[in-house]
Amino acid sequence: MKILSVDRKVVFNGLDITSVNFRDLKTLSDIEQYNYIIVHGGDGAIRRVVQFFYYNQHNPNFIIDTAGSFNVVSKINRLPNMEVVLQKLTNNQEVKKISQPIYKLNDEIFLFSAGNMGDLRHILLSETLRFGIIKNGMIKYLMSLIYLLPLHIVMTPFELLSKHRFFIFTPLKMIKRFGNFYGKVVPFSKDLESSHNLIELDGDIVIFNQSTINVDLAGSVTLIS
Repeated sequence: MKILSVDRKVVFNGLDITSVNFRDLKTLSDIEQYNYIIVHGGDGAIRRVVQFFYYNQHNPNFIIDTAGSFNVVSKINRLPNMEVVLQKLTNNQEVKKISQPIYKLNDEIFLFSAGNMGDLRHILLSETLRFGIIKNGMIKYLMSLIYLLPLHIVMTPFELLSKHRFFIFTPLKMIKRFGNFYGKVVPFSKDLESSHNLIELDGDIVIFNQSTINVDLAGSVTLIS
């Protein structure tokens, strides 16, 4: 059993763990040798690591070490602390495996959220507040929400009806679709008018130099609980 830790050095007695920075992942040879991948950070970090392994055609088990502000992937799957999982592996105890769906928006992978409506505005403003004493935690997101609330109230009805806007948030799967809001991912295409677009993906802001986006199912990844 070999474990790869991305973006943080991890040493755990009894386990063979290799640590690497995300930017150096592509330099690793034979990534198929790693049975477990430890991902440190928030939802955006998880998305980027999952995407790397997706396009390198390796589907390992992912252990999540949450260090973000929202940690939606961890919360919706009720994932335990990383140390709990590593201790089980050390003791050869059985671990629970959870299948997490993943989706594709053009060439980008996401796990639960994508859009160019209020979610995009919220993340953009929140990221500008990522400094000083509010760099970590949820305060910056709450401040952004309060500041943008009047704009959200005015714009959301128009965005829900627009041909060029959309918002996907799968934790609200009880609402399959309401206008341009999707709680369940179904394959669809959307004309965004412009050939230069900002899209929010699991809390990341990604630039798309295409006027059309295509959303589809991409499979699933295994999370260790």
